[in-house]
Amino acid sequence: MLARVSKVLRWSAVDGPGNRLVLFLQGCNFACAGCHNPHTIGVCNDCGDCIPACPHAALSLVGGRIVFDPALCDECDLCLRACPISASPMARQMSVEDVLALVRANLGFLSGITISGGEATMQAKFVEALFAAMAAEPELAGLSRFIDSNGHLGPRGWQRLLPLTDGAMLDIKAFDPATHHRLTGMGNEKSLASARLLQAAGKLYELRYLMVPGFTDTEAEIEALTAFARALGPGLRLKLNAFQHHGVQGAARDWPKMPRQGVEAAAARLRAAGIDNVVTPSVWI
Repeated sequence: MLARVSKVLRWSAVDGPGNRLVLFLQGCNFACAGCHNPHTIGVCNDCGDCIPACPHAALSLVGGRIVFDPALCDECDLCLRACPISASPMARQMSVEDVLALVRANLGFLSGITISGGEATMQAKFVEALFAAMAAEPELAGLSRFIDSNGHLGPRGWQRLLPLTDGAMLDIKAFDPATHHRLTGMGNEKSLASARLLQAAGKLYELRYLMVPGFTDTEAEIEALTAFARALGPGLRLKLNAFQHHGVQGAARDWPKMPRQGVEAAAARLRAAGIDNVVTPSVWI
């Protein structure tokens, strides 16, 4: 079984608890206008538009398929900007054993592994197989296994993953259905249902909410966030993220950045409503 992998971080302290190896899978079922990793949305269709954009000839077309030579790449990312479908020609195929070998090689530094994206659950069968293999290997069974998701997965899919998963970090993009659709191209019913399901199962490590000026920082949205968080019950960890311009492409480049005072004001409202564990950005750029 193979996964389409956009990027691997051998060490991260911001993708779950402790020190984590992070696998960013390629492909997403949302098309968020303000995505900070837009090159993870699409899946390469071998059109070849990226080849002339590469100044080091790291990309070529062989037998109708894009071939990437990492030895020639200087990570300028010009190919990503040239892609018309928000994909990455640098994505690679990895097997379960490939990932396990990476985990073993970095084991001394790791608390666990996080599968992110793109959207991790679009390749749920691979995640299930990987987590099962880790659980079955005594050397790796003690590592925690986390998923970073937009929540657009039905209950049957979660029921397969949850017995093998220690925690999930779930993004809610907006509460108003029209706003959510405008931001992502999709509805929010599954995401809201997933948050409830994960919390009931004791697997919702963190609920994340991206504050975008004029879209998700409104009075109505913060009221809806407060009501939803309170309904999920005590112990919820709620992380407020602020829209910035790094990585963003297209019309969203013209959106204003989310100011710190707006995030802190929303956090104060949430805490006053009894939601104690509200996390705000530690770094502002």
